[in-house]
Amino acid sequence: MSLGKDIAVARKRRKISQQLMAERMFVSVQTVQRLESGDPTVGIAVLASALFVLGFTKRLAGLAAPESDQVGMREHLARLPKKTHSGSSKDMDF
Repeated sequence: MSLGKDIAVARKRRKISQQLMAERMFVSVQTVQRLESGDPTVGIAVLASALFVLGFTKRLAGLAAPESDQVGMREHLARLPKKTHSGSSKDMDF
């Protein structure tokens, strides 16, 4: 929902009407309205198109960036072994 609101604010700051935004995105005005209201049925391609029109392609790249996946990171850390075994001294010979 906040991403849709951010898109609406960015569009308004640029003085772009929903009609013009829709034209630039090749979608209907209703689709822009659904995107801006946070409708979860709006496809990722529509989101990507809006971010491209507004010049936010970096934000799109960060949506699923591994470093921002806190749940995945917690899961990964939970699966790490509790204890580790040191290698033989032969393995440590530099």
